[in-house]
Formats: sequence, C-alpha cells, structure tokens
Amino acid sequence: MNALLAPAVLPEGDSEDKANILVVDDLSEKHVVFGSVLEELNQNVVHARSGKEALRLILKMEFAVILLDVNMPDIDGLETAKLIRQYKKTAQTPLLFITAYVDELQTIQGYALGAVDYISTPVVPEILRSKVKVFVDLYRMNRQLQAQMAEREALARSEAARSAAEETIRRANYLSEASRLLSRSLNTDDTVRTLLQIALPALADLAAVALVDGQGELSCTAIQDSVHALPPVDGSGLQRRKPHPLAAQAIRSAMSSRQIELVSPLVVWEKRGTAPRGQTSQPLPENIEQTAVCPLFVGDQPLGALLLFGQRRQFEGTRMSLVNEVVSRAAIAMENARLYSLVQEADARKNEFLAMLAHELRNPLAPISNAVRILHGTTLQEPTLVWARDVIGRQVDHMSRMVDDLLDVSRIARGKVSVKTELLALATLFERAVEASEPLISAREQQLSLELPEETIVIDGDMVRLSQVLSNLLNNASKFTPQRGRICLAAALTGQELRISVKDSGQGIAPDFLPHVFDLFAQGDQSLDRPHGGLGIGLTLVKHLVELHGGKVRAFSEGPECGAEISVHLPARVATPADLPLAPAKSAVPVLRPVGSVRVLVVDDLLASADTMKVLLESEGYVAKIATDGESALAMARQFMPAVVILDIGLPGMNGFEVAQQLRKLPQTQDALLIALTGYGEAESRLRSQKAGFDHHVVKPADIDHLLSVISQAAQRGGGFAR
Repeated sequence: MNALLAPAVLPEGDSEDKANILVVDDLSEKHVVFGSVLEELNQNVVHARSGKEALRLILKMEFAVILLDVNMPDIDGLETAKLIRQYKKTAQTPLLFITAYVDELQTIQGYALGAVDYISTPVVPEILRSKVKVFVDLYRMNRQLQAQMAEREALARSEAARSAAEETIRRANYLSEASRLLSRSLNTDDTVRTLLQIALPALADLAAVALVDGQGELSCTAIQDSVHALPPVDGSGLQRRKPHPLAAQAIRSAMSSRQIELVSPLVVWEKRGTAPRGQTSQPLPENIEQTAVCPLFVGDQPLGALLLFGQRRQFEGTRMSLVNEVVSRAAIAMENARLYSLVQEADARKNEFLAMLAHELRNPLAPISNAVRILHGTTLQEPTLVWARDVIGRQVDHMSRMVDDLLDVSRIARGKVSVKTELLALATLFERAVEASEPLISAREQQLSLELPEETIVIDGDMVRLSQVLSNLLNNASKFTPQRGRICLAAALTGQELRISVKDSGQGIAPDFLPHVFDLFAQGDQSLDRPHGGLGIGLTLVKHLVELHGGKVRAFSEGPECGAEISVHLPARVATPADLPLAPAKSAVPVLRPVGSVRVLVVDDLLASADTMKVLLESEGYVAKIATDGESALAMARQFMPAVVILDIGLPGMNGFEVAQQLRKLPQTQDALLIALTGYGEAESRLRSQKAGFDHHVVKPADIDHLLSVISQAAQRGGGFAR
C-alpha cells in the first residue's frame, strides 16, 4: 500500500524546512490517531503499513524519527528495526517502538537494536508529541549545524581560493617587476644591485652575491639588508673581496650540484680590517638561522651564487620555488650583462685593432714613399740607389709578414690550418728559428744564449710552423727587451714532454694583463707613444700552432721590468739509432736563367703590378707582354703564343680560373706553363687553381727568386721562344 502523507496545514516558509516523521503500523486507525496527535508539530508525517513499505521509504527519504509498531504481520517491528539499522543513512535515526504490552525480553531486544524509547498504546497525545518533538528538534538542530558547517567549509574554501589567487597575483606581479628591473641595465654591477634590491625583504633578511671571473675565481659583494643599501656604482664598480673559505666551499658545492643548498649561517668575507657600514660580514644578526646558497647558471655556464640569510621558515615550501624563479631570471640578466660587456670589449678591441693596423701599415709606407721620392731625383749615386732599394725591400718584407700573420689568424679561426708532421731534430728547429730572428736581435745588440739538452731530441711536427712559433717568440722577446739585453732560448726534456722556453730581461708583463697575453689583438701597451709596434696577434698564432701539435703554451712574469718567459710544451723523445740521420733541411732552389728569350704573358688588372712584373722579367732576359682582362689575354695569347702565363685570379668580367680553362683549350697555350699570381692563398683557392689547369699557385707579394725559378721551367720544356 502506498504511503499516506498526513494532512496538515503548511506553515509559513518553505516546506523543505520541515522534518519527516515515519509512522509504521499495520492498522489504519492507528495512522489516523498518530496523524492527529502529531499534526500540531507542523511537520511531514509519512505512513507505512508494513516493514517492507517502510524500508522502501527510507531509501527515498530522510526521517527525523521513526515510530515503529512491534507486532506486525510479515516482518515484525524488531526485524524491521534490525534491517533499518543496516542502512548507513538510518543507522543513527531515533526509533520509538509502539506496543500494546511491554515484554521484558522484547524491551531488551529493542534497546539492543538502538531503540530510544517504548510507547505503550493507547498513547497519551501529550507524551507522544513531546517525545517526537524532542527528536524533531534535535534533527532540525543537527541539520542547521550541518548547513552551517557546509557554509563555513564553502566560505573557507572560497577564502583559500581567494588567498591563493591573490598570492598568485602578488607572485606574478613580483616576478614581473623583478624581470623588468633586472632587464633595465646591461651593467653587471647594476644588475647585482638590482638583484639584492629584489631579494630584500621579499626573500630574506640579508643577501650577498658571489661572482665567478674569467679564471674561475670567486669574489663576493658586500652583504646588504633592507636598511643599509649598497653605495652607488662608481667608476670602479661595487666592492668585491675574496670570500671566506667556508663560504667559497659552500658556493662551489652548490654550483657543483646545481641545486639550492641550505647551510648554517655563513661568514661571507675573510675577516680583514673594518668594512664600511652596511657591508660587514661579522657578526650576523641573532635572528639569522640559515643561509640559502642559490647557484646562478645559464645553460652549463656557472656565473656565481646568490646568498640569502634568514630564518628557517623563510626557506620552506612555496617560498623556495619563488627563490628559484628569481634566481633563474637573475642568471639570465647577469649573463646578458656579461655578454654585453664581452661584446663591448670585443668592439673596443676591434676598433683599437683597426686603428693599430692602420698605424702599423702606414709605418712601412712612409719610408717606401720617401725612398720612391728619392729615386725620382735626376742625379743619384750608386750608394743612394742601393740604400733606397734596401729600404723598400725591408719595408715590403715587413708588410708581407703582417699580412701573412693576419691570414694565418683567419685560417686558424676557420679551422683551415693543418700541420704536415715529420720527424724533426730539435737542434735543426733551433737553427731555423735563430736564423730567422738573428737580424732583429743583432740590430738591437742583444745577447742570445742557447741551452740544448745533450741528447738528440726529436719531435713529430711541421718544421715551417714550429720555426714560425719559435721565431715569433724570439722576435717578441727582442721587441720588449732593451738594447744589449739578454734573451735565452732553452729546452729540457722531462719524460715524453719537451719544454722550450724563451726568457728575456725586458719590460715584463703586468699581473692584470698576464692572463690575456695569448688573446687575439691583446696588447699591454696601447698608448699612442708606445715604443713597440705590432698588431697583437703573434702570441695568438703561437698558442694555436702549438695546440695543433698537441702541445700547450704558458706565460710567466714577476711583473713590470722583471722580464718575461714564454714556455712551449710539446710531445718529444730522445732520438734512437733508427731515427738518425735525420733528413737535412731543404736548401733553397737555385734560380735558373733562361737559355733563350722565353715569351711570358702577364695578366693583371692592376696596371702598376703588371708593368713592374714586365720590367722585372725583361731585366732577367725574358720577352714579356701584358694584358689587363681575360678577353684581351686570350686574344693576345693566340698571337703571342707565350711559353709562360702569369695570371691574376681576380680579374674583371672573366676571372682567372675561367681564363686558365680557356687557355688550356687553345692550341697556342695548351702546353704553356700557367702560374696563378694572386692575393688568395687559402686551400680552397689552391684547389680551384689546380682544377682550372694552373701549374703553380703563388701568393702576392711573390718571392721573386722562387717565381723566377718556376718560370725557368719553361726553358726546360722547350718551345715558346721568341724568334
């Protein structure tokens, strides 16, 4: 039978606020009585005629109290109560048993099932209403408490969400402002000051920054707090001092692990004298409990560390993620400042180098110009002619060496330089180097001493390049050593390593410049009145050439006016009987004079170069003609039928490679000797020359004796003689 809702007049307010009262009895008249009695409570009274119907109702509805008849057919009240208690929803619902008689055993069973009371029939209305009202009120109070708890929980969640949102906004604003401030300047000291400003007091009570210099050494700025700010950055920048050993150890440990490390409060500086106000490291305030050592990294490049001092609670939970974010942004800003500084330094060095290059190139041009002007005189004596010729020759050689050094640096930078190793005797290498540098040393009346091991030492190396290394070192030592000074070239073998040193009694090297002596274009003295010339690339070449041989180079000096020593370390060994005798040094190729009047065609778009080469060849007995472009060269070759063609590569219109290919197709010049005379000396140009059909590739300015020796091969071939 369906449940019957007791008729009742609904009170003011929502019916959902009313409590449900379940009456379970098999007699209809009892339902009428209970409905009338409970009507005054103004609640929802729900009727069930059996235990099964009651069970169906409790699955759908929630009841404040259940009135349950003990004696019912099918399922009695006690069995129904037992089943009701099995449902989680009604496990605590108050049960009032209604019975016509009270049996002691039933009473015990009822209370065991959770009954709160027994009501005997006929019921007393006031007692029934009173008891039911108590449980209804308790139910309604419990509902109100649950609603209040739900509201408070929702409010707490709302407050937590709002606080989290506000914290997220504050965090985002803080990090945004930190990024803006850190990117404001590309000066390292300004960036350090900004980092400390950002860190205090948001991240810690005190802060300091340690930086790694180019040699991997650590230096610390002053400790800053929110009260004592660092002084403005002046020309010398922020004060930096060597960190305390314990601080340095903690910093290097954090940089090694690349993780923020929490340690006991650190002393930042070695205690030395009295530091300015706001920059002391001793003693730390009493409330400092921990130091957070935060490594600054960009990629794999360590920049230093941010040191934060504060209480333990300041380095817990989400605060450490904020520290990580700030450190990451600071590292990027400091790396940008470092790179900008390097770019500025490189740009300044480039400008200084260009100015120095112009100066060094103009220096030899002045005596050349003067000598040419003297040669224009009408009445010149033989000694004057010889003197002018020698002046021009020496200055041209000087300019050629500078250009060669520049080209070598360019090739090394592009990885285009290779060494051709052979077994070399150390004594022969010394002989070559001394021979190249002896004129400069003798001109300055300097004393050169040699110290060689008694054993015969051999090296697997390139004779030309290693001779260049030692002659560069000797020339450098002579340049910076005064008149009649001393230079020592020494060698010693330790195990399988040969140490070659060039030591002088010259002006020495300043300590701050010593780490940069092998840097490209680096010069200790860049003043206008400096006594020594040069481009600052000699020692750079030395370093790269030695490294190509698997060696290393070092510089030593006790300071200005204390001399300097450059040492070269190379793999070497004592010679064995199988190594001897070593191949003798190659002698100069003799210049062969032409047997007859060999025809030579000179092709160069620079008329001055072509004319001077023509005059030179004619003075040597050759018949020479010139052309200034590819088309005219081919036309002249058909008529002149030269035995030798000296051909420039950089021609207008048709370049020298194309002209050479066309010459090889002409019957008049298919067997001619083709010589590429050009300013391009790199390997790619030499390979292209070979593919185009050239027999030789000669770089300007050419060694004239070598060029004439090459040209003389035409006489050995025969043909191409003038009639």
